Amino acid sequence: MNFFEHQDRARRQTRWLVIAFGLAALGVIIAIDLLVYLFFSEGGQRSLAETVPMLTFSSLGAAGLISVSSLYRTVSLRGGGAKVALEMGGVPVGADERDPLRRRLRNVVEEISLASGVPVPDIYVLEQEAGINAFAAGFTPATAAVAVTRGTLEKLSREELQGVIAHEFSHILNGDMRLNIRMIGMLFGIMVIALIGRQIYYSGLHSRRFRSSGKDDGVGFVAIGLAVMAVGYIGMFLTRWIKAGISRKREYLADASAVQFTRNPEGIGGALKRIAIDDVGVVMDAEVEEFSHMMFGTKSLTQMFATHPPILDRIQRVEPGFREEELEQLRENLQRKRASIDKASEEEMARERNTEGGAGGFDFGNIVEKIGNPTQNQLFLAAVIAASISEDLHSAARSTEWAREVVFLLLLHDDKEMREQQKLTIAKNMGGQSLQHVEHLETMAGGLLKAHRLPLAEIAFPALKRRPPEDIEKLKKTINALIQADGSVDVFEYALAKMLQQFLNETLNPAKEPLHGKKTLQDMKVETSLLLNAVATLGHQDSVSIKEAVVAGSGVLGIETLDSSDENWKKNLDSVLPKLDRLNPKAKEKLVSALIKTVMHDHEVTNEEAEILRVICSCIHVPLPIISP
Repeated sequence: MNFFEHQDRARRQTRWLVIAFGLAALGVIIAIDLLVYLFFSEGGQRSLAETVPMLTFSSLGAAGLISVSSLYRTVSLRGGGAKVALEMGGVPVGADERDPLRRRLRNVVEEISLASGVPVPDIYVLEQEAGINAFAAGFTPATAAVAVTRGTLEKLSREELQGVIAHEFSHILNGDMRLNIRMIGMLFGIMVIALIGRQIYYSGLHSRRFRSSGKDDGVGFVAIGLAVMAVGYIGMFLTRWIKAGISRKREYLADASAVQFTRNPEGIGGALKRIAIDDVGVVMDAEVEEFSHMMFGTKSLTQMFATHPPILDRIQRVEPGFREEELEQLRENLQRKRASIDKASEEEMARERNTEGGAGGFDFGNIVEKIGNPTQNQLFLAAVIAASISEDLHSAARSTEWAREVVFLLLLHDDKEMREQQKLTIAKNMGGQSLQHVEHLETMAGGLLKAHRLPLAEIAFPALKRRPPEDIEKLKKTINALIQADGSVDVFEYALAKMLQQFLNETLNPAKEPLHGKKTLQDMKVETSLLLNAVATLGHQDSVSIKEAVVAGSGVLGIETLDSSDENWKKNLDSVLPKLDRLNPKAKEKLVSALIKTVMHDHEVTNEEAEILRVICSCIHVPLPIISP
């Protein structure tokens, strides 16, 4: 199952979940109506017609309460995964971490982000949790957060940690996070009924205990409270059962994706084995039931309501032939081996990062199949890029105080005179201290390759979103001025500005969901023609080769594209990208294949072509894996 099939599956599951929740809510409403009828009909002495107004009121009231409560909880979590992580007691991983385990976590997350084409998420550690666990949360990839427990950092090797993080990134890539948030909201809506019933029950007990008359006025409240509470909890059990069924299937898929990503079953498999033999396992002090389906693993008293498959079952899916008896031997050997494994893993990664060149055997023509399913090649390439950027630049990009200046630095012109004009713009718009920061960063950026500028900018994006809103507006204005300083816009400048604008818009307006596309390629014939022409214009030198490249790409689409000779690629992209985001997943798959065919027509991939593909895919919400030109 590729990325686009995952998107279709996620949409179908969302629809099914809404229907199932609606049926569960309807059952709760009917049960409440029955209770109201039994209570107000006075043992059947009143006719049904006499109780209709009361039944109507109770139906509307229960439906409204469930809907409003569900919506409230869902909206409360749309602020981003950081909100969930903080609710769980997470501590953010800073720009200048001194703890080597937290630094290792940050490096692994950034490498996987760059490799998979997903925005770098916020990173948190649940410092008080000794169990091995992790989760990804957020309403969109731009608002995502990844959190791991302290036990995960201390008990897992680098390759095992990499397997766990790859598992969580699978949830980000495949749209599972949004489904998770919706499940939390829906379960909360039903739970409110149970909580109200409990409150009525305790109010009745209180009334009976402190009544001043001889009448037993509290009995009715106690009975009603117990009945409503029972109805609410039965509804909760139904929704938990639905949630568990959906979650278990997604966990198997995420484990499989982690193996495919790292090309190392021992990563995710080793983490699962460590959980199986660890004294604490996945247990978390802060874990609450509403977040259980978001975790890497959970323990449940009954498999019926378990949101995760049994650990042994997951191990055997990853490593067929593994036997339960092997766990005891692992328990004896793992503690001794882990130190040497960790050391070897770090040394191997250091050697890989210092290796010149990219990942061998990179098949660009096969890149569409890697969307949502990046492989070890992409992970290797991301590690090489990360290692080529100085640690000082890395730290500055992660810092809220310095990230702006990193972006400004990347936009400085090669021409000395033009560069000085841009610096004056920085000083005017952002102040003298900002210019000093830029000039300080210039001393660190001598060896920065052009192909590595966009990845460095992407590392800086999370820090930029933490700036005050008024500062973000000044940042956008300054970036635009720096780009326009020489009167033209190159591909890198366009890609950086466009991707940053999209990232900030989705971060600052999380309630505005990305479009669920339903359009077909036939609906977007004009837009696809303009897009293919723009990409061909950037990668080919003459009109003949441009036309041939467009024809090659059009052949993949299976539709007759229109003749588009307009060479203003920037105007064309600005016009068509928001519309093309409305394509359905299968149409997007064909479109990306057509773009690859267009680029590869001359059997060469330039850095500009790699960057334009990156920004196009970002704008249509397709996570393109990192590309080596």
